[in-house]
Amino acid sequence: MLATRVALIGMLLACAAGTAEAQQTPVDVSRLPVDLVKVTRQLRQTTGSESRHGLHIRYTVDVYGAAPTIEFFTKKDNLATGPVPYGAPGHREMIEHVTPIEYRAPAADFSALLRWLADRDRKK
Repeated sequence: MLATRVALIGMLLACAAGTAEAQQTPVDVSRLPVDLVKVTRQLRQTTGSESRHGLHIRYTVDVYGAAPTIEFFTKKDNLATGPVPYGAPGHREMIEHVTPIEYRAPAADFSALLRWLADRDRKK
């Protein structure tokens, strides 16, 4: 029991030392793909608001940025002579899509009919 406690305490101390080393490693900000001057300038220009109702405090900060461009058609899309990935749905697919699962069961219970026939054959 004592050996288990000592081992657990040793592992805990080793993990704590590892996290302390990870927190102390310096980060080279110049290598980051972010321009910190632009970020700090934009943060200074953002509007913030604060509203208080009793103990309920609400902060609102508006941060704006440029949205990435959306490419509907890339160079891989061959619109002139390329194959269509999928056509319009067929009749069976539309029926399956529209009809709920509960109503897709067959109208007659054929398993009960087969059981009845099997029981009838056993009696003979």
